[in-house]
Amino acid sequence: MSSDGQGGASAAPPHGGPYLKAALFCDQVIEAKDGVLSLIRVVDRVTTMASGPGAPKDMPSVTHGLVAVVMLTSGSARGPEEVRLEMERPDGQRKDVWTGTVHMEGEDKGQNLVLNFQTTFELPGLYWFNLYVGEQLFTRMPLRLMYTRFSSGGH
Repeated sequence: MSSDGQGGASAAPPHGGPYLKAALFCDQVIEAKDGVLSLIRVVDRVTTMASGPGAPKDMPSVTHGLVAVVMLTSGSARGPEEVRLEMERPDGQRKDVWTGTVHMEGEDKGQNLVLNFQTTFELPGLYWFNLYVGEQLFTRMPLRLMYTRFSSGGH
């Protein structure tokens, strides 16, 4: 049985690399002149709110900016590798949110990806962001969307 719990691709990296160093969401990334990253406010939940007498009971669609950081180390991998980030909604629907290519140079050299993107959330709940390198599922990044409603007055 595969390690992703869904009977699909295994989450183990191929023998020899590339390897996953980190995969997470944060509010901001600062890159120093020497290429070292500082990650500010690592997050795994986002809250959207509605208030007032007309606040809807069900969450309306909301577009939110996300910063995903993916850090890969080459190991024995050399050459181009396709990287893909897929969003899986709470209802199981999936869609790609980012696709690109990185160049692996071998050994301890790696690639840091800072992915700034906007996505629309239509449901509250747990979203999984599946990270693939080639056809291999490397990891799943959770992000919970919370909807808070404050209703006042009104008839």
